[in-house]
Formats: sequence, C-alpha cells, structure tokens
Amino acid sequence: MIDEIQISEKLENNFNKDILINKGFKKAFKELMSTLVKTKDLAKTNDISINEIKTMIETFSIKEEKFIQKTYNLNLGVSFNKKKIFKYLSSKNIFPTQIFREKFLFIPVIIDQFNTDLLVFSNNPIYKNWKKVDKKSFLIEYILPTEDLEDFNLIKKNYSELENYNFDEIIKKYFLNYSIIALIFKDDNQLKVLSKINIEDKKVIKSNSFKNIDLNNEESLISLIDDLKNIYEDFWKDHNLINSSIKLSLSIKIDNKNFDLTTEFEKTLDKIDLISSYSINKFNQNFIFYEIIFNGTPKNFINIMNNQSYNFDTQNKTWILK
Repeated sequence: MIDEIQISEKLENNFNKDILINKGFKKAFKELMSTLVKTKDLAKTNDISINEIKTMIETFSIKEEKFIQKTYNLNLGVSFNKKKIFKYLSSKNIFPTQIFREKFLFIPVIIDQFNTDLLVFSNNPIYKNWKKVDKKSFLIEYILPTEDLEDFNLIKKNYSELENYNFDEIIKKYFLNYSIIALIFKDDNQLKVLSKINIEDKKVIKSNSFKNIDLNNEESLISLIDDLKNIYEDFWKDHNLINSSIKLSLSIKIDNKNFDLTTEFEKTLDKIDLISSYSINKFNQNFIFYEIIFNGTPKNFINIMNNQSYNFDTQNKTWILK
C-alpha cells in the first residue's frame, strides 16, 4: 500500500475528480518505482500510460478530501498487485528489490586535506544537514552518532590511517548490525568519498568522486547529500535484489488434517516477494502437495521460511513441512 498520496486541483469549470485521481495513481506508481527500483532503472518506467498503471492496481481508498480556498485536496491510498508489478518490471528487464527497511549507523568524517583538518560532529556540515534530505521511498533510516569527545579523540588519533581504521570501537556502542562510515576527502571544490559499508559480517568499500562541491553553499550541500543517499539506497537495493531470471521449483507437502496450518502457510507465501507463484499440485487424504516457484536458492528459501517459524524435512525430493 502506498499511503499519503497528496494531490490538489483548483475548482474550476473543467474540474474533473477522475482526472485528479488518475494523477494520484501516477504519483503512487512513481513512488512505488522509487522504492523498488535502482536509480539507473527509473527512467525505464517513465513512459507508462495511466491505463497500464490501472491494470496493476488492486484497491485504492480516499483517505481524506478537503475544499480549501476553492482548491480540492485529496489524500489517496493505493494498493498494487505485486505479481503484476513484477511482471511489468520483468518486461522492462528490471530486477526489483525486496522492500526491507533498515536502520544504519552513519558516521561522516570530513578530511580537509588542504588545511589538514578533521570535521566530525557539529562542525561537519554533512553531519548537521544529513537528515534534511528525506523521501518516503528511502529504505534506509540513518542513526547519527551523538557528539562524543572520546569518539572524536579516537578518530583524531587515527587520522593518518583512517582508510584502514575499522571504527569498531565506536560502532559497537550503538548495537546496530548495519553501518556506513563515509570518509570525505576535501580538496578545494572536489570531494572523494570513501564509504565503508558494514552489513552484518559483510564489509564493502565504495568510492565516489564529486566535482564543484561547495560545502558552505546550502544548495550544493543538499545536492551532495541527496546523491550520497541515492548511492546508499542503490547499494541496499542491490543487496536485496529479486533475480526473476532464477526460477527454482520446489515441491512441498503439508499435513492435510491441519487446516489452520495450510491457511497460514499460504498467507506467508503471499507475503514473500521472492515467491513468483505457488499452486496446489495434488492432494490426498494425508497431504496437500504444493508447487512453489522461488526466485532464489534453496538455502535462501529455507532461511526466509525459518524466519517465519517454518521448518522442513529436505531429505527427499518433496520436502515435508514439519
């Protein structure tokens, strides 16, 4: 469900509520694409018609409507059909991401190479303005470190080897499995950003360069922050990508006598984005046999289902739900 879609239109002679709702559908679709799709693929979804968008809408609701100063204001909620959306993206050769929202500790450190200076907390314009850039489509929520003299001294102590310093002593204080350390090397109006991204036990380093950046200019600064957040969003989406070209067929049987179990099992399958489709292949007096098409590996499927409290006996070709 894409909520809080705000649209408005002047109440004039040619006012048409249906046209306004269509604008809301387009806005909701665009927001969904911004959440599901990496930045480089967004342009591929721009040429869609309103009629095609409507075919992928399951339900919509008018949350609120107001008339203020001869303007009609509408608040929409729009629910899209997941399988139809994925089919559309597949036709555009786009792999969507699983929508996982996560908290990341974010520590930006500016290294002024010209003045041999270190900017970490309140004197760091990126730290001060980082949360000014926010979008509903962002999947990452950033936790900024509190100003801590001990942390500052620790970073300063490792000034000469910050590229190799792991920041573990600071990160562990926040009890988060995900973090981004952004080392921003400043030289005149050019910046080189070395991002050390930690996702549980996985560590990745990304390097990006930006020219004509003035950190003292608000517009330039906000543009830089927006670019960095899009880079991190794309990385997170890449990490959770749904590769629809992988079609793993799984056969699973469930006790036929436990109706509640089968009902809950199907509800769980409906919620998992990596499941392309499922159907009942056959049934007898003892078991119901499911055929599941999964966009991933058997291990990935087992891990996802374990997180939903489902365990399987996988010794035979047809798995048994325990």
